[in-house]
Amino acid sequence: MHPGTLDGEGGATGGDYPSRVAHLLGADSISLTIGTRTLLDDVSLGLDDGDRIGVVGPNGAGKSTLLRMLAGTASPDGGRITRVGGSRLGMLDQRDDVPEGATVLDLVHGDDETHEWASDPRIRAVHAGLLADLDLDKPATTLSGGQRRRVALAHLLVEDPDVLLLDEPTNHLDVEGVAWLAEHLRNRYGRPGATGALVVVTHDRWFLDAVCSRMWEVRGDGSGAVDGYEGGYAAYILARAERSRQAAAAAEKRNNLLRKELAWLKRGAPARTSKPKFRVEAAQTLIADEPPPRDQLELTQMATKRLGKDVLDLEDVTVRVPLPDGGERTLLDDVTWRLGPGDRYGVVGVNGAGKTTLLALLAGRRDPEGGRVRRGKTVEVAELTQEVTELDEVGHLTAVQVVDREKRTVVVDGKELTAGQLTERLGFTRERAHTIVRNLSGGERRRLQLLRLLVSEPNVLLLDEPTNDLDTDTLAAVEDLLDGWPGTLIVVSHDRYLLERVCDRQWALLGDGALRDLPGGVEQYLDLRRAATSGAPASGGEPTSRGATSAPSDAATPAPSAADQRQAKKTVQRLEKQLARLTDEEARLHERMAADPTDFEATTKLDARLRELGAEKDELEMQWLEAAELAD
Repeated sequence: MHPGTLDGEGGATGGDYPSRVAHLLGADSISLTIGTRTLLDDVSLGLDDGDRIGVVGPNGAGKSTLLRMLAGTASPDGGRITRVGGSRLGMLDQRDDVPEGATVLDLVHGDDETHEWASDPRIRAVHAGLLADLDLDKPATTLSGGQRRRVALAHLLVEDPDVLLLDEPTNHLDVEGVAWLAEHLRNRYGRPGATGALVVVTHDRWFLDAVCSRMWEVRGDGSGAVDGYEGGYAAYILARAERSRQAAAAAEKRNNLLRKELAWLKRGAPARTSKPKFRVEAAQTLIADEPPPRDQLELTQMATKRLGKDVLDLEDVTVRVPLPDGGERTLLDDVTWRLGPGDRYGVVGVNGAGKTTLLALLAGRRDPEGGRVRRGKTVEVAELTQEVTELDEVGHLTAVQVVDREKRTVVVDGKELTAGQLTERLGFTRERAHTIVRNLSGGERRRLQLLRLLVSEPNVLLLDEPTNDLDTDTLAAVEDLLDGWPGTLIVVSHDRYLLERVCDRQWALLGDGALRDLPGGVEQYLDLRRAATSGAPASGGEPTSRGATSAPSDAATPAPSAADQRQAKKTVQRLEKQLARLTDEEARLHERMAADPTDFEATTKLDARLRELGAEKDELEMQWLEAAELAD
């Protein structure tokens, strides 16, 4: 993880950036095969001053291996890696080796004297962004895995290498930490005339969009190819969609030709051997042009048990946890929070504020010190925790056997699917589906955890950091599943992209014992945190203890800032999604009323719900008008 001068010809060493040559690093026709798998085949890549590259691809495709080859810690089977002489390279990998007896300060600054770095505002900013909660004199061996990772990242940013390679740098960072790192890297490598370059492997889609100017996709489909795309994650998805559309059009054309060929062969007399032979060869040529299918991950939307009006309520709940010195810390202080059917809430907060504890209360795994948790009679809760160790008890079974033990068959879209079919639809190949659990990768174990939840057909989902160990395609499939989830959904995550896509509203734990409603979403949370650290006042986000909808404060001013307008546009999009869901529910209720107008009791209940929906829509439409006016 420590930067060092790389082999090369000429060039100055030391802290100055190489200014003579824009090109910093290149891969020339590199290839790599591990066992029978081709990870890379004849791949050529270049890295120049100012480049900010995001690397994506399926788990196991070879993204980390590619980074290590660029860093020189792994070698390709063929081809070569070229580097500009004198360039300093630093890499954050996924291993955290800590020397015995070293302190946090030792790992970050080595033998440097305090006066050498303490006066540098850039270094002080790194300390504030990554190390504010750590005792710099603390022995590094006492740090948690996440803290060690932050220390290693801080060391690299302080050293400021010319080429920075980062492997999953957002792991163990909260939403605030991810936002800080994105801004730091954008200022360092993205400013006009910037020297040096960045390559980052991450599944954090918001981070990729905020930081990266180009993308490399390691396909992982056996072709050994790495595709390049201009722009961040959103541009990459658009380009992939266009390529997919073009491929589909070409495939349709080939299919039409094939159908004509096969029809001709069927009509032709068997005795005419010369023409059929020619036609067969033509058909084979067309078939050979068919590209290999990509692995498509299809997540199954399971049916959920009916959810009544009462779901989960925290009433005057207080939660305390013991401290090492014998004292206590209050995580939740007299909090009331009501969850209704179909509520979709994201929860953000500083580390240690009680996000996971909040889920434990809702799941029934923990009792509060004060107040109570009320549960509806029809509630069926399923919880995805951060602990993949919960699969250890079934480590000797295959993935198919684990699902089969939970439920032999599940009806999806009117069809009965077996455990084998379910695992296949969740992205397991036949070989991996019959691999014992202890030999599965972290991402595969995470998918298996999710599948176990789904087959139980819950109506309340509690997800604690669900994006851990999942690649971007799998994340998109999970989000597609959650988009159509008909039950109540609570998500704790540092993945801002996930929160803003699948949740209708955000709530925050800021460490003061209160649960705060965030009508302005994640951006409002970051404003609150910035205000807390700077002492400046922040708009909105007042402490609340109730789940009632609260309108965002009026952000309209005679001259709104660009940031205010961007936030308003996001608010407009969020409100439009909520309004669309309410409109769909209204339509379903009207259909049910029309189906049996003679059922007076049922019609009365449906009519009451329609009035509730009308009131909710009126309030959301007022919020939409305010946000739309500001967005313009």
